Amino acid sequence: MTPRRRLDPAERRSQLLDTGAQLFAAKPYDEVFMEEVAERASVSRALLYRYFSSKRDLFAAVYQQAADRLLARTELDPARPVHEQLRAGLDAHIDYFAANRHTVLAANRVLAGDPVIQAVITDELAELRRRLLDSTGLGAGPGGPAPAALMSWLVFVRTLCVEWLTHQTFSRTELREMCVGALLGALRPVMDVDRPLTGDEERPADPPPTP
Repeated sequence: MTPRRRLDPAERRSQLLDTGAQLFAAKPYDEVFMEEVAERASVSRALLYRYFSSKRDLFAAVYQQAADRLLARTELDPARPVHEQLRAGLDAHIDYFAANRHTVLAANRVLAGDPVIQAVITDELAELRRRLLDSTGLGAGPGGPAPAALMSWLVFVRTLCVEWLTHQTFSRTELREMCVGALLGALRPVMDVDRPLTGDEERPADPPPTP
């Protein structure tokens, strides 16, 4: 154990979260132990438990921090074409999922029934839907087809990413393009989405036939 440094409570909590995040990313959930977190952070187990009452409590805080950081990295820019924002947002999420495979699988499989973890996921999905609606102008109000389709699509994306992480039977590019295609397929029956979501320009009308 390296020598301990005196930190204020906010710094110490941040240090413990970062240590926990590293371990949860490196190992399956069941192989992470609070004793190892304390040792890596150079603190006593008693001090660690003062900040987090259990491993599940620590993981929930780690996952909340990850969700907040990921949302900060994927803030949509209305000045950019929507199709660019969509693919950039998917790339950022897939990058995080790939780099933190064990963390994502723990949240979506091992702790799938945990209400705290699921609340983090639900809040993240709701915020992503709000941003997409604001940026694309595809629909207003929670009751229309676009908001419902977007929420279903976000759940689909998360489920497909977990499947990809688990089995990796298709490529990262195929994963992203399946996600884009699923959104287009969900929205096309109820609205014209090809230009805003794919970047396709309106093709000029065919010239009239020559007499």
